[in-house]
Amino acid sequence: MNEPNLLREQFPYETPPLIAFDGVDVPMSRPADIFITDTTFRDGQQARPPYTVDQIVALFDLLHRLSGPRGVIRQTEFFLYSEKDRQAVRACQERGYAFPEITAWIRAVANDFQLVKAMGIRETGILTSCSDYHIHLKLGLNRERAMAQYVSVVESALSEGIRPRCHLEDVTRADVYGFVVPFVQRLVTLSEESGIPVKVRLCDTMGYGVSYPGATLPRSVPRLLHTLRTETGIASAQLEWHGHNDFYKVLTNAATAWLYGCSGVNGTLLGFGERTGNTPIEGLLFEYMGLTGDTSVDTRIVTEIADYFERELGYAIPPMTPFVGRSFNVTAAGIHADGVIKNEEIYNIFDTAKLLDRPLGVLVTDKAGAAGVAHWVNRRLGLAGDARIDKRHPGIAAMYDWVVAQYEDGRTTSLSDDELLGAARRHLPEWFPPA
Repeated sequence: MNEPNLLREQFPYETPPLIAFDGVDVPMSRPADIFITDTTFRDGQQARPPYTVDQIVALFDLLHRLSGPRGVIRQTEFFLYSEKDRQAVRACQERGYAFPEITAWIRAVANDFQLVKAMGIRETGILTSCSDYHIHLKLGLNRERAMAQYVSVVESALSEGIRPRCHLEDVTRADVYGFVVPFVQRLVTLSEESGIPVKVRLCDTMGYGVSYPGATLPRSVPRLLHTLRTETGIASAQLEWHGHNDFYKVLTNAATAWLYGCSGVNGTLLGFGERTGNTPIEGLLFEYMGLTGDTSVDTRIVTEIADYFERELGYAIPPMTPFVGRSFNVTAAGIHADGVIKNEEIYNIFDTAKLLDRPLGVLVTDKAGAAGVAHWVNRRLGLAGDARIDKRHPGIAAMYDWVVAQYEDGRTTSLSDDELLGAARRHLPEWFPPA
C-alpha cells in the first residue's frame, strides 16, 4: 500500500478524535499470570531532567523492593547509547537482583544489537512503528518496506540469541488487519522457528485507546487484544501494554489490557513519560492487588519513592495525586471531618496508615468546621475512642472561632500545624501547656 490510510473517520484532526461503535463485544480473558513492567529509565526519563547514575541506582533499588518476593514488577528498560547510560546499567547489574530484570531499548537498526550483546542483556525493545502516520509520514516508507525492515531486525536479534520485544508504536491509530495482524503473525512464526518467544508491546502512543464495550478498532483495547490473540495465536505472556494519558484513560486502559489477555502492563514511577505521561507504577500496583488479592508487596515503599522524588530530586508532587500526593487522603470539608471522627473508614479509601505510612488527615480551614479542629487536636494528642475531646468542647469551639476569624480577615491558605498548636495552647491549656 503506497498511500497512507489515516483513518480520518476517527481521527479528523480539526476536531477531537471520534469514538466509533459497532456493538460487537468480546469476552474477557485475563491471563493466570499478570505483572507490571517499568520504563522509568527510558520513557520516564525522556520527560524530565536526566537522572544521575547514583539516582538511577537508588530508584532501581526501590523498584526491586517494591517488586516483592514474587517479582510483581518483572522488568525495567534502559537506553544504552551514551556512556552514562551504560554506566548506569552496569551499576544496576552489579546489584544482582532477579527482579526487575534489566532490558534494553534500541532502534530498528541491526548494528544496535551489538550494544545489547556487549552489555550481557537478554531482552531488548525494538521500535517497530505500525500506524501509517509513522510508517508513511515519519519514516517515509510504505507498509511492505517497513515490515521487511522490522522482520530483518528481529531476525538479527534472534540470530544473536537476544529476545526481541517489538514496540508497536501508535497501535491505536493503525490499520489493525492491514498491518498489525500480518506483522504479528510473522513474529509468531519467527518465535516458533527460533524457539525464542518474540514479545509484542502494544503502544498507545497518543492515548487514543478506549475500554468501552462495543467500540471499534483500532481504539478499542478489548478488541485489539482479542483480535491479536485469536487471529495470530500469540500467547498472553508475549503481550504487553504501554499507555499514555492524553485523554485521562491511562490506568483504565492498562487494567483493561490485563482483563482482555495481556500479561504485562508497562508504567513509570509517578507516571512520568512523554507529554501527559505513562501509567503510574503505584496506580498499577494497587490495581494489580485489587484484581489478584496478592498482598505480598510492601506498599509502604510507594511512600518512600514519593519522598525520594521530593527530597532528592526536588520534584513537587501535585498534592492531589492518588497514593503519593500530600493531600490524597486529607479531607478539608467539615461534614467529612465529622464522619472521620465517627469512623475513619467513611472517608478513607483503605487503611492508608498501614499500607502507605500515611494516616488520614484533615486540612483545617474555615470549611473544616469544629469537627475538623477536633480531629486535628485528637490526632495531635493521640487520643482515640472515648478519650477523644468532643467537637462541642468549649476549647474546640474557641479554636474554631479563631480559625473562622483568620479567613474573615482575608486568609486564603490552610493553617499550619504550628499555627494550630499556638491556638491549642491558648484555648486548651490543660492538654497543651505553654512551651
